[in-house]
Amino acid sequence: MSLITFISAKGSPGVSTAVTTLASLWPRPVVAADLDIVGGDIALRHRTGDGSPLQENRGLMSLGAALRSGDQSDLDDHLQATEDGLLVLTGVSTPGQTRGLGTAWPHIGAALRAHDADVLVDGGRFVPGSPLTPVMECSSALVFVARADLEGLAHLRTRLSALQESIRIGSMEGTRIGYTLVGDPGDVRGTTDTERLLASAGISASLLGVIGHDPRAVAGLQVDSPRRLRRSLYIRSLIDVAERIRTFAGVRVDSQEAVTR
Repeated sequence: MSLITFISAKGSPGVSTAVTTLASLWPRPVVAADLDIVGGDIALRHRTGDGSPLQENRGLMSLGAALRSGDQSDLDDHLQATEDGLLVLTGVSTPGQTRGLGTAWPHIGAALRAHDADVLVDGGRFVPGSPLTPVMECSSALVFVARADLEGLAHLRTRLSALQESIRIGSMEGTRIGYTLVGDPGDVRGTTDTERLLASAGISASLLGVIGHDPRAVAGLQVDSPRRLRRSLYIRSLIDVAERIRTFAGVRVDSQEAVTR
């Protein structure tokens, strides 16, 4: 199946919310994996079906420990179901736990890529030399998320340039590089200017759409399901972006899967 890694260009453009919401709208079996190296949010934002906190000792750390010791480990053994039935791989709580994963990172990437469901990774903020690099390298697609303002676009260009220098953007076999903006989906001129800005810097990355800046809907997701908020700008734009991302990553959706989700 497909492994798609989402990365923040700078600050907090909403990667964690976008990944879990995309997963809830995904028309195929899917896992949302929290691989933010400075500390993830999924375990903090979600509960189990009976309202209990997600288990702290089951997730990325337990998977990494098993893989680092050389054991064969089924990814399903480390997943948990949230209150709305979404399968998640919870992340680390501190950067120290990330360092503790050490040599397990390449094996973590391989385990995610080999899973029988699509895996959407919340990679947090991209930093050159990040421990997440092995996961990025075996992904079907990398998707940067940036705010559609001057600062956000400048950081997007900087991060894509750094990625190009560190892992030769566009040359990784089977991996595609794209980006989404958070702003006004109707701002055609803005998206065109962004494409020109990146092209002028010699960066080859595909625009995968604009996620609507809709703070009210994002706040509503804390207490309501994405399907109840389908008419909001945020969800409508995310549905459009999701379709583009699936096509970009080569995810095929048959009619039966589309109907049953």
